[in-house]
Amino acid sequence: MGCSTWSQTTMPPTPRTRPLVSVATTQTAPTALRADRAVKIDPENLPEGDDKRAAVRSLFDRIAGRYDLVNRVITFGLDVRWRRRAVSALDLSAGSIVLDLACGTGDLCRETSRVGMVPIGVDLSMGMLIAARTDAPLLHGDVLALPVQEGAVDGAVCGFALRNLVELPGFFEELARVIRPGGRISLLDAAEPENKLLRRGHRIYFQKIVPRIGGLLSDRAAYRYLPKSLAYMPAWTELKQQLQTAGFVDIERRVFLGAHLITATRGGLEAERIVSLTAASTRGRGPSGPVSVANKSGS
Repeated sequence: MGCSTWSQTTMPPTPRTRPLVSVATTQTAPTALRADRAVKIDPENLPEGDDKRAAVRSLFDRIAGRYDLVNRVITFGLDVRWRRRAVSALDLSAGSIVLDLACGTGDLCRETSRVGMVPIGVDLSMGMLIAARTDAPLLHGDVLALPVQEGAVDGAVCGFALRNLVELPGFFEELARVIRPGGRISLLDAAEPENKLLRRGHRIYFQKIVPRIGGLLSDRAAYRYLPKSLAYMPAWTELKQQLQTAGFVDIERRVFLGAHLITATRGGLEAERIVSLTAASTRGRGPSGPVSVANKSGS
């Protein structure tokens, strides 16, 4: 299941001629991709760095089989509506190439495909990719090191994964690198309601009831981590500043009951300048990054 090299998948027909995936077959993958490390997250001592990457990968491998079922139950089906709103908020035309980052079982891939866009899924968890129910191309790899040419895609979506990434500024820089100027991002994640009374009720439900539901239907430890993982998220003002620094404009946030949606537009010349200035610090990311093609047979 781990891989030491990554390779190119056959891309679907698109209205564009620009190259998408660049392949370096001699590039070795990081330890988190090579080894099947059975690392468990301690919800009381949240990991950082490579430990977090390995633990998150192991966690999602474990819960992949019942991930969609638990999501429907703990959100009362609202997650389906939120994902539709995330795709709609991209405001891109049919035929647009859209990355679904940390794609999981492919919910956002299916929704982007339904409205006529061309999705490409990427996920660190091979278990999730094997469980995915989508016809979109799926890549196994780290979203901080996308095997995609600069400015090659029209947009990106990401559902409930920002908290699980090792670093957000680097992720936003990578988004700015691969998305064309004027392209769009739509980032959906868990969040507390703004209303004080609703926030109190949400905390009780999220911290006390969700882990029990997760324990009955899937993995209790994984769903104890879920509410704790909100601690990884910076304040909205800091998150917005990170997006601006990476070169995004028109940044907006919509808060739902238990989630929020962040949308932004990839800036033009200024974003190009920022990406070029950060290129030296992003070695190991980009077209030579570690990714493999997901094999649904699990081999």
